Amino acid sequence: MKLDRSVYMFEIDDILIPKRDYLLQVYYLFANFVEYTEGRECSKELLKYLTAAFESRGEEAVIPAALEHFQLENSYLENFERLRTNAHLPLKLFLREETKSIMLSLFAAGKGVGILTDGNPVEQLNKLKHIDWQELGEYLPLLKVYFIKELSFRKLDPVGFIAQDYQVSPHDILIVNDFGKQIVMD
Repeated sequence: MKLDRSVYMFEIDDILIPKRDYLLQVYYLFANFVEYTEGRECSKELLKYLTAAFESRGEEAVIPAALEHFQLENSYLENFERLRTNAHLPLKLFLREETKSIMLSLFAAGKGVGILTDGNPVEQLNKLKHIDWQELGEYLPLLKVYFIKELSFRKLDPVGFIAQDYQVSPHDILIVNDFGKQIVMD
């Protein structure tokens, strides 16, 4: 596809940043939290387990499996969810190079660029807060952020709402949420 649209909306997870980078830092923080709370040295072993479980079983299975494996109370699940949503990460998140390059080209071409993201709005906003925007930093005032869950809750069609906000037709919007659909640079 060519740069023939007026507005380009990017997902955060695995498009702007690798979601894995965020989760691994949250697992690190969680492992240290458990060690501190339990009063026993277990953070390294727990982090190793969390990482391996994520790689082999996927994101949804990680915490329940870890709670069972380390014989931790189910109350830790709530602690994990709170940490995942509001974590103050020890390291910055870095944009995918391909995404950064595309976004720079779009801004240079005068295109509308924004973020349309699914998931917990508080967590997604937290991810944005921890991104090192590098060369894109100067364009941040132009970057609009939309949350699918928030728009759906308000019974608004996300694409229709964005089209109205940018004053374009819905057909002039491209949502980039899968790198299988590459944007071809002219």
